[in-house]
Amino acid sequence: MPRAGKTRNSGSASAPQQYRKRTRNMGQSQGTASDDNGAVPWGSLPVSLQEEVLLRVPAQDVVLSCSRVCKLWWQLADSTSLWKRRCAQEGLRPCDPQCPPANWKIFYFLCMKMHNLLKNPCAEDKFNGWHLQHNGGDKWNIEDVSPHHALPDLSVQKFFVTSYGQCLKSQLIDLVKKGYPPSLLDEVQPDIVVSDWYAPRWDCGCQYEICVQLLSHRKKVLQEFRPKMVIFPQWNDMQWNQVRHVFQKYGRGVRFVRFCHGGKDTQFWAGWYGIRVTNSSVEIDPGLDRD
Repeated sequence: MPRAGKTRNSGSASAPQQYRKRTRNMGQSQGTASDDNGAVPWGSLPVSLQEEVLLRVPAQDVVLSCSRVCKLWWQLADSTSLWKRRCAQEGLRPCDPQCPPANWKIFYFLCMKMHNLLKNPCAEDKFNGWHLQHNGGDKWNIEDVSPHHALPDLSVQKFFVTSYGQCLKSQLIDLVKKGYPPSLLDEVQPDIVVSDWYAPRWDCGCQYEICVQLLSHRKKVLQEFRPKMVIFPQWNDMQWNQVRHVFQKYGRGVRFVRFCHGGKDTQFWAGWYGIRVTNSSVEIDPGLDRD
C-alpha cells in the first residue's frame, strides 16, 4: 500500500511540470527543437510555416476559433502577412497595386461577401423585391431581350419596360441586415457602387431617370446621386446604355441605400413604348480587380 501511494504522488507531481513546460514552449520563438515526445513546439516554427497551417483552415474558423486559442495565435490570425497571403492564394487583388488595402483581412472578407444587394435586378422573378412607386399609363411590364439587341452580359434575358404614364420603382437596402456592421460602414467606409442599364425603343421617344440615396438609420438623406434626365428622340439606335456611380468617403452614419429608377415614353402611345431597364446593381466594393 505505501508503494502504491508513492506512485500516485509521483504522477501528480510530474504532470503539472510537463504541462508548464509545454505551455512555455508554445510562446517561444526559439528554443529546443522538440519536446520529450519528439514534437516540435508551435512557437519554435517559422512564422511562414505557422501561416501555412492557418491558410489550410477556413477563414471564418481562423477568426472565430483559432484567434481565441492564445495570444500568439490571436496575433498570427490578425497579421497582415497572413491575410495578404490568403488573398494571393485565392486570386484576390486590389484594382490599384500602387494603393494596397489598409487592412488585408477586411479586404478579404469584403471581397468574399461582394454581391448584388438588389433583389431580382433582371426581372426573372416578375416584380418581386421592387416597390412600384408610380405605375402610370398601362403600368410596368416585363419583356424578353431581343437577340438582335442583347446586353453585353448575355445572361440577361429580360427587362422591365415603362408605359406612357410615369413609371418608377425602387428598393430600400438595409446594409446592417445585409451583414455590414455599423463599425465597418463608419470606420472603413467601403465604396458603394451603383449601376443600371437602360435602352429606348427605336420607334418611340422616351425618358429615363435614376436616383440613388445613402440614408441614415432614421432615413435622412446623407448623399444622393441624381443625374440629369436622359431623353431619347424617336427613331434612335435602340442601344443599351450603362450609368455607373461610386459613393466614396461618404462619412459616418450610412445604414440604408435607396435605389429608384424608371421613366416613360414621350409620345403617349398606349402599351409599353417607354424606357427599358434591367441588370441594376448595388455593391459594397473593396476595390477588387475583376479582370
